[in-house]
Formats: sequence, structure tokens, C-alpha cells
Amino acid sequence: MNSPPSRRKKSTSAASTDSTSAANSVNEDISQQVDPSSATITVSAVEVEELSEEEQRDRLHLERRVERAVFEAGKALMELRDRRLYRSTHKTFEEYCKERFGYSRRQPYLLMDAAVVFDNLLEKCDPLDQVLPTNERQVRSMTKLEPHQQQEVWLRAVELAGGKVPTGRIVKDVVQRIMERTQVPNTYQIGEVCQILTKDNPELRGKGGCWAIVSAVNDFSCTVRMWDGEYTIGLQHLKSYNYLPAECKQMQVICDRVAPIYSDSLEETVKSLLQSLGKVNRAYLTAVEEKLLSLIEREYGLIDQSS
Repeated sequence: MNSPPSRRKKSTSAASTDSTSAANSVNEDISQQVDPSSATITVSAVEVEELSEEEQRDRLHLERRVERAVFEAGKALMELRDRRLYRSTHKTFEEYCKERFGYSRRQPYLLMDAAVVFDNLLEKCDPLDQVLPTNERQVRSMTKLEPHQQQEVWLRAVELAGGKVPTGRIVKDVVQRIMERTQVPNTYQIGEVCQILTKDNPELRGKGGCWAIVSAVNDFSCTVRMWDGEYTIGLQHLKSYNYLPAECKQMQVICDRVAPIYSDSLEETVKSLLQSLGKVNRAYLTAVEEKLLSLIEREYGLIDQSS
């Protein structure tokens, strides 16, 4: 028995035909479109409003405030330190800076040194026309130079940077060239006794006025022995006592006696005494100092108890 024709099937076929026609129509529309690679895009021009003279002055003023921010911080830190405005809450300036600002031990001193350099550059450069430093690292290598050398270095570094703010690396390279050009021969001799000059160098904090005995002579520094160890120190931080050879030998004996005893684990009273011996500005110990040192040596087993 033959089945009657299926209307559903015919309807489906019709729908399929319509769908195909629609697809063909779309394809025809797409094919008639312009190639995207050759299409022209029209962009409306936007007119940029120029700054007025007053706005230009305001912009420059605000930019200078941003640039000086880090150096203003250095000036503020100097006043906090010099006036000891931290004393009501903290024993030391370093502890205050760490707790209040999150600074490492060295950071506040770097900022203060940078502020001094920045002020020196302001004396040479017109702040409205010249390029000035914008961060501490750009001037770090200049802090140990004389003021006129700092100005010379900065102007040369700006020139090498094409009139823009130079990087710390560019500044450091210029500083190195000046140091090589103005190199002073190292005239210190092994065994010579010198005094430590800190000159606001945070790495030498607590060593100001201490004696040191030269153990090695380098190009720009000396390796020295002190009452608490051996250090390498730049020539600008050393000053000879001009002791006679016999006096230098006496200081060497004192160093050989104090150095084996000293350590951070000692009792505070003993440490204080040894530190005071590390700052004597004479090539001998007084009778009382000799007795106290001998007592400590016996206490720590460095000499025979029966002697």
C-alpha cells in the first residue's frame, strides 16, 4: 500500500529552499561589499586646545613641585634629626625613621645627602629653564664631590642625556671621569695611624674620631685595622695623625690587645670601655686605662691570671 505524500516533508523542503535563498542573498551582499583592505576610514579631527600662558605657568610650577618632593623630604628629615623632634617617642633617629616612615637604616641619610646636592644645583641652574634631578639615585654618586664639581657633573650629564633628566648611570660615569682626572696620589703608608672622618657618611656612623691603622694602600682608599675589625675607607675619610714610627708601633700594640676582645656579645660596660679606647687621640694608654684593659684581658683569659 502506497503511503500518501508527506506534507511535512514538502514544507521542510520549502523551508530549506528559503534558507538557501537567504544565504545566497547574504553571500551576494557580502560579495558586493568593498574589500576591507582597501576601505577608507574617516576619522573626525579633534581640535586640541592650547594652554594659556597662565596654565603653562601653573603646569611648570606643579611639575617642579613633583620633582622636588623627594628633596623636600630630605630637608624635613634634616630638621627632624637636628632638632631631635623624635625624642619624645624614640631613642634614636634611625628607629624613628624606620617605625614612622618604613625607612631602612641608610635611606634617611641618602635623602638628606641628596637634598644638599639639590640645593647646590639650584644655585647654578635656573629652576624655570634648566633640567633638575627628580630622584635621589640620580645624585647619589655626587654627594662626596665638592659643590663646584657637583654642578659641573650635572650639567655634563644633562648634555649627554640630550637635554633630558640623566639616569643615575650617566651621572655616575661622569663622576668617575672627574675622579680620574683629579686623582690625588695615595701617600699613606702601611702602619700609619689615621683618624676617621665621617663627613655625613652613614656607613661610617659611630666611627667618627676613631683611630685606624693602615694595613693596605689602594688607589682611592686604604684598608685599615680598627679596634673592632678591618675596613676599606676612602681617602676623603682619613686624616693622618702624623705619628712618629715608634708611636705607630705603640698604637699597633694597643690594637692587637683590644681587637681580640671586642665583640657585640660583650657586656655593655666592657663594650663602652673598649670603644672609648678606640677613640684615644694619643699613642699611649694612661695608667688607669692600662689597668682596666689588663683586668679585661685577665677576665677573658687573654693573659695568665697569675701574672
